[in-house]
Amino acid sequence: MAVSRIGVSLEKELLDALDEYVHANKFANRSQAIRHLVNKNTVEQKWQCNNYVAGSVTLIYDLNRREIQNQISEIQIGYYQEILSTQRVILDKTKHMEVIAIKGIASRLTELADKLISIKGMQNGKLTMSRAD
Repeated sequence: MAVSRIGVSLEKELLDALDEYVHANKFANRSQAIRHLVNKNTVEQKWQCNNYVAGSVTLIYDLNRREIQNQISEIQIGYYQEILSTQRVILDKTKHMEVIAIKGIASRLTELADKLISIKGMQNGKLTMSRAD
């Protein structure tokens, strides 16, 4: 892919924030960080535009709350066409992590993730999506 050079003017505070972002995320340089930020913004806009995406939903929940597993399964049945696979990992004596690989229309995947993350007793949940078109 061809690379084009551009000039960017930033206020000192914004440049300092960019440098901190580069350092914190271990980017090789500012250009790499800016490319990442532009791509991330583009992906997020695609989520809102209902384009085709792929990603994952990561859930953390208490093993002792068995009803959560049943609720996760019930919700997944309604989205079987979007779910590629699931993997459940035992983190410790009381916590499970479930990672659900998904693909489809962004709004539908967001709907699925929102339902899963909002299950009563869910400790943590995160949806991650990337362009798949």
